[in-house]
Amino acid sequence: MRAAPDGRRGTLLRMRRLRFTLLCACSLVTAPPGAAIADASPAARQGCLPAGNGYLRARIRGAMNLDIDWHNAEIECDGGPRPDGSGLRVSFAGPRHADGRRLRLVFGVASVHEGRTGRALPTNLTVIFEGEERLFATRGEDHCTVDELKQERLGALGGPQRSWRIVARGFCTSPASTLNSDARILVTRFDFAGSAVFGDEPRDRPPPPKA
Repeated sequence: MRAAPDGRRGTLLRMRRLRFTLLCACSLVTAPPGAAIADASPAARQGCLPAGNGYLRARIRGAMNLDIDWHNAEIECDGGPRPDGSGLRVSFAGPRHADGRRLRLVFGVASVHEGRTGRALPTNLTVIFEGEERLFATRGEDHCTVDELKQERLGALGGPQRSWRIVARGFCTSPASTLNSDARILVTRFDFAGSAVFGDEPRDRPPPPKA
């Protein structure tokens, strides 16, 4: 078998890295920490929020020019604490096209915790074009800012799992780029209302395995 030319080999490697990045990004937003979101009520899974007051609006310019205005019934939203506990992660998946393609936006908001409000919060943004193997990321929290974030409690108070409605607005000052930086988009503004679920850490942990 003949070895692939250098240019083709480089393209194949970039495609493999892109597929891996897409899989990782999707797993981060669809498999939230603990079992909190996996146990969310079925009503919440049929739209964004059970009360019908979820939404996402965003203005995207650059390699893609999009004006997003998604309403509760046509989107899926998930959220919860970041794995390292440094803030919140909230994601929104838009309407699915007949061929399976859809757009997903993931906001990683730093320096905010359960039940707290916040202003001027550094934010990381990932924009995933599912079904197209295309992903744009800011790769840092200094490119986007949440001007204001509020949390409104959902459901019964107390309990090991607690749901919140997350309402925020903000903007980006620097673009998000693809893995090989050959294309860029700038999300000049965004505002959303989504959900986040928090769960208590288990008090009784199993003993570590013997060496």
